[in-house]
Amino acid sequence: MLEELKTLIAVVELQSFTRAGESIGLSQPSVSLHIKHLEHHFETVLVQRSVKQKSINITPQGKMLYEKAKSIFNLLSEAEEELNAYENQVSGSLHLGCSFTIGEYFVPHFLGIFREKYPDVELHISIGNTSSICKKVESYEIDLGLVEGTVEREKLDCYDFYEDSLTLAVSKKNTLSSMSFDGCKRCFEEQMWIGRESGSGTKEHFDFFLSSNKIVPKKIIVFESNFAIKEAVKHNLGITFISSLVLESELQSGEIVAIPTPDSYTRSFSYVLPKNSRPSKLASVFIEMLKEYSQDKKRPIL
Repeated sequence: MLEELKTLIAVVELQSFTRAGESIGLSQPSVSLHIKHLEHHFETVLVQRSVKQKSINITPQGKMLYEKAKSIFNLLSEAEEELNAYENQVSGSLHLGCSFTIGEYFVPHFLGIFREKYPDVELHISIGNTSSICKKVESYEIDLGLVEGTVEREKLDCYDFYEDSLTLAVSKKNTLSSMSFDGCKRCFEEQMWIGRESGSGTKEHFDFFLSSNKIVPKKIIVFESNFAIKEAVKHNLGITFISSLVLESELQSGEIVAIPTPDSYTRSFSYVLPKNSRPSKLASVFIEMLKEYSQDKKRPIL
């Protein structure tokens, strides 16, 4: 119907089927067919044709429909402008979920920069382990998730944005702090190991590190907090394998010592969305700025 109304507008304004067709890219028979469709639909004559004079006359009904059609297209144009403005505005609320390492040690500085650039955005942040954040994304409780562990890709779309390094770390008071990794592997098994809970992305890599190096700890303490792990290691309660971001200040101050390992260990930070979903304009702007920030942040920790 919209195409037919567009044709009627062209016919009325140009007073010619031929010129109307040329202006909107239709043949004259197609223009005639559009007008006939409208006349059949409204059960009235809209355009009178004079074969002898090769002219047309717009009936009062045709003029009335022309005015209504113009109003319809004006409203559609206004709606398009308003929708574009809505899609392009960087304001509103963004509900973000972060796994612990990202939420506590990566995102806070970035959010300060983001809010400075987009002060009208209202941010709501949830922090939990990778498993809980993925469930919130899947159930649409949050708009976007930032996680560090394995994601069920059949349920979620997952995109990497940062490569995080992991560190084997002990207190400076620990006797292992001055030993090489290869020289004290058996010593590691005698140590108290401090790790995260099941469902945590950090635990996945903690377990992988132990198994790949054939280390079987006699004792493991589990904390649901990176900060608690860091404090426990700092006070020489045990040894850990954790993100360098968590230990950055303590590694720089020397309170905690990183033990070099033959292999380097990294993992990806990823943003996750509901499967086959399209992020909002606000979420898209957030993601692009997050990527830029992540590129700038790639630097040595030590």
